[in-house]
Amino acid sequence: MITIKKETSVTGNGLMKNKPCTVKFFPSKSGKIRYFLDGEEFEAKAENVLSTEHCVVIGKGRAKAMLTEHLTAALAFCGINSIDICMDNGEVPALDGSSKQWVELFKEAGIDKPLLYKPKKYTVSEPVYYLNGKTSLVILPADELFMSYAVNYNHPDLRRCFINYNPKNPTEIIEARTFGFYKDLKKFQMLGFAQGVNIENTVGLTDDGYTTELRSEKEPVKHKMLDLVGDLYLTGVNPLDMKCQILAKEAGHAVHIKVANILKNKLIECK
Repeated sequence: MITIKKETSVTGNGLMKNKPCTVKFFPSKSGKIRYFLDGEEFEAKAENVLSTEHCVVIGKGRAKAMLTEHLTAALAFCGINSIDICMDNGEVPALDGSSKQWVELFKEAGIDKPLLYKPKKYTVSEPVYYLNGKTSLVILPADELFMSYAVNYNHPDLRRCFINYNPKNPTEIIEARTFGFYKDLKKFQMLGFAQGVNIENTVGLTDDGYTTELRSEKEPVKHKMLDLVGDLYLTGVNPLDMKCQILAKEAGHAVHIKVANILKNKLIECK
């Protein structure tokens, strides 16, 4: 198992409710990614997802952790599969809207990896897929990992647009920030969401560009792939350790989690 070498913590405001939260991380030998909140303990697993409206909410009973996807993706990119996460409020801090600062936090704490450790590789026993109109998410067995994400947004840069994952340069996925159409922001805020959105943690899509400079080309599509990595890690298997073709088109958290619940029963260890 891989955990962190020492306790670490971070404090920040949530993207949805804009309320402060301190999250403390502890090394663990449980072999699980566990949350502790409001006297409850629950694992980062697909079956514990309570909602996918606007973000992923994991919980048990009345204890709910919101906006967990960027944190879970960071754990995947760091290879961490055993850690205890203690929260004093129900929403994970947004930080910069990507997984970049989470990854930096874990690397600063140190990643405790056994000597000569080689991660187990997994594939699927049969194709896994979700198809519904223009939306699809298909996972096929392969000799190595291949991930592709396609979108078709009403934006000059993001029409019929796709990106492929480059394992030699994961940074562009890790640092890709969350995004949304700027014209919709006030509506969401009136409904009680996106209270913590600002120019530092969110890329706003305007009619002819963006509210902030992009960190890399097609950053919003790369953020979709970041979300996919975080959501599929809720199967209990790191998607970056899968020998699969993972092909997503115009999907989102709801579809990711539906497929994760199917996928968790189709994964087999490679011989």
